[in-house]
Amino acid sequence: MNIKQLFCSFFVAVILISCVTEKKQEESTNKTEFNHFVEQFADIKVLRYKIPGFNELTLQEKKLVYYLTQAGLAGRDIMWDQNYRHNLKIRMALESINQNFKGGKNTEDFKAFKTYLKRVWFSNGIHHHYSNDKIKPTFSKAYFNELLKNSNTVLSQEVVEVLFNDADAKKVNKKAGVDNILNSAINFYAADITDKDVANFYKTAYKGPKGMPVEAGLNSKLVKENGNLVEKVWKSGGMYGNAIDKIISWLEKAKAVAENEKQAEALGLLIEYYKTGSLDIWDKYCIAWVTSTEGNIDWINGFIEVYNDPKGYRGSYETIVQIKDFDMSRKMKVLSDNAQWFEDNSPLMESHKKKNVVGISYKTVNVAGEAGDASPSTPIGVNLPNNNWILQEHGSKSVSLGNIIRAYNNAGGTGRLKEFAYDEEEIKLEEKYGQIADKLHTALHEVVGHASGVINEGVGQPKETLQNYASTMEEGRADLVGLYYLMDPKLQELGLTDDYKKLGMAAYDGYIRNGLMTQLIRINLGDDIEEDHMVNRQWVSAWAFEQGKKDNVIEKVVKKDGKTYYNINDYDKLREIFGRLLRETQRIKSEGDFEGAKKLVEGYGVKVDQEIHKEVLKRNEQFKSAPYSGFVNPVLETVVDGDGNIKDVVIKQPKSFEEQMLFYSKNYSFLTDEN
Repeated sequence: MNIKQLFCSFFVAVILISCVTEKKQEESTNKTEFNHFVEQFADIKVLRYKIPGFNELTLQEKKLVYYLTQAGLAGRDIMWDQNYRHNLKIRMALESINQNFKGGKNTEDFKAFKTYLKRVWFSNGIHHHYSNDKIKPTFSKAYFNELLKNSNTVLSQEVVEVLFNDADAKKVNKKAGVDNILNSAINFYAADITDKDVANFYKTAYKGPKGMPVEAGLNSKLVKENGNLVEKVWKSGGMYGNAIDKIISWLEKAKAVAENEKQAEALGLLIEYYKTGSLDIWDKYCIAWVTSTEGNIDWINGFIEVYNDPKGYRGSYETIVQIKDFDMSRKMKVLSDNAQWFEDNSPLMESHKKKNVVGISYKTVNVAGEAGDASPSTPIGVNLPNNNWILQEHGSKSVSLGNIIRAYNNAGGTGRLKEFAYDEEEIKLEEKYGQIADKLHTALHEVVGHASGVINEGVGQPKETLQNYASTMEEGRADLVGLYYLMDPKLQELGLTDDYKKLGMAAYDGYIRNGLMTQLIRINLGDDIEEDHMVNRQWVSAWAFEQGKKDNVIEKVVKKDGKTYYNINDYDKLREIFGRLLRETQRIKSEGDFEGAKKLVEGYGVKVDQEIHKEVLKRNEQFKSAPYSGFVNPVLETVVDGDGNIKDVVIKQPKSFEEQMLFYSKNYSFLTDEN
C-alpha cells in the first residue's frame, strides 16, 4: 500500500511483479462506533485502524508481532533519506521550530507552517507522496528565517533556498525525452549520475547465476568515487548501518519467538542479508519467506518496491506486519486454487501463456504495524516477491490488508459517487456490488495477474527492455487481467458472486469513471499525468474508449446542466476490448517492445483533456473530504513483570498525527542528518 485507486473503492497498482492496491476517490457508506478519523489538512485525510484478532493471539505470537513492528520502525529514517538527500536535516529543523518557536503560534503564517510540517511528515520528505512534486510552502522565506532564528534552529541557507526555489522539483521524473536520473531528486543516485551511467554500469554489474538473476542494484546507492561508478550498499557496517543494526537486533528477538522452523529460517536469512548486503542471500530469503506459509503472523521487510527509482533498480525501505484473517482467507483461497484455469482461458497468445502456474497463496490479513514506504500512505494489497524467476519457480504471496480496507470504507460518504456516476442505475450497482468487485479485482490482479504470462526466451527483464515504461505497463497488464475476468461466469460458478454480470458492470463503470474523470482531482489544472498508477488507469480507459467509438461502446454524454459523464452502452464489447488490450500488453512485455509501450503510454496515458479536467475540479469543490488518505499506526506497548519479562502486549491508539510523528522522531532516529 502500497498502495491510488481501483474502480469503485480501491485501485490496484503494480510495479513489475510486486503489487500494491490503492484507495480511490469515491466514498462508501459504512460507519462504526470506532472513530477512524484523526484529522484533515491540505489534501490529506489521516485515519486510524483497529487490529482485529490481536487479543486472541498467544503471548509468543504477540511478542513476535511486537518485535517485528519494532524492527520496522527502527529503519524508518532510511525511507526519509532515500526520498531526498536533505530530508532528515529538514525534518529535524521543522520539528525544532515546532517545539521551540517563541513567537505567536495563532497567526496565519504559523498555521501555514504547521500544515507544511504535517505534509512533509505524511510524505516522508519534502516531495508529495503521490505526485512527486516538491511541496511548496505557503509562507515566505523571510518568515521561515524568522522561525529559525526565534527557535534557535540551524539550517543551512543552501537548504533553505531549496525549500522555496525550483531546484529538485521532482522526486521521480519518468518523462520521455529527459535524463530521468539527473532530473529526479530521489537519493538513490549521486547528483552527478546520469541515465547513461546507470545503463553502462548495469551492463557489466553482477547479475547472479545463469537463469537465477539477482535484483541488481536493489539495496545500494550508485555514486562516483575517483571517477569510477561504485555502489554504496545498505547493510550493517555500510550505508544506513546504524539503523540496520537496530533492525537486526529486533529481528533476532523475533527469530527467537518464531511460530515454526520455516519462519525462523526465513528470519535468519533476512538477518544475514542485512549483515552482508548480499543479493544472493536476499534471493534465498525470498524463497524461504514465500514458501513459509504456516502460522498466524507474517511480515514484509526490506528494500522492496522500485516505484521511486526512475530506472526500476533500487528498492524503497518498507515493512508491514500482518496477522492472518482466517475467515476471509478461506473465502479467497478459491482463486488461488483455480489460477491455472484463468491462465488457460485468458486471451493471451498461446506462446505467452504459462503452462504451470505454481505456488500462489492469497490471504486476507490484518495489519499490526507499518513503516517506511508503507506508512503513513499505505497499500491495501501486496504481492511479493518481485524477482521473476523466484515467482515462477517458487510462487508468490498475495495479501489483502483487510483492516485497512475496512478503515477506508468506514471513513467516508457517497458524495463523489453521486456526482460523477451517469445515472441511478450506475449508483445502485456500485452500492450493491462495488465493494465485492473491488476485493475480487484486487485478488484477480494479484493472484492471477502477477502469475500470468511468460517473457520470451532471451528477452531481458522489463526494467531493461521497457525502461521507464515498465512500471505503468505492468500495472495496466495486471489491471486488465482482473477486468477481463470480472465479467466471467466462472466467478459465479466458484461462488464468489451471486451475479457475475452485475458485478462486472459495477466494476467497469467505476474503472472508466475513475480513469477518465475522477482521478483528475489529484493533479493541478494544466499538469500532465506522471504518477505510474494514474498513467496506467488513463491509458487503459482512454484506449478502450477510442477502440469502442465505432460501436459507441462507451458514450461521452453532456447533460443539460453542462456536466460530462461516460456511460457504458455495451459491457460485453468492452470486455472484448479489455481482452485485446491485455493480449497486446502481454505481447509488449513478452517481446520487450519498448516502442509499443511508448505508443500506449505517451499516446493515451500522459496528456489530459484540459476542459474535462477543469470541469472535474469545479464539480469536486463541493466535497470537503481530501483526495488522499493515510494512517497513524496503533502503538504496541509491552507489559512487564518485576523481573522485566514481557507478560503482555497491549494496543493504544495515538491521539493525533503530530503525537505519533514526534514520538517516532524521538524514539526511532538512528541516522545522522546526512548519509
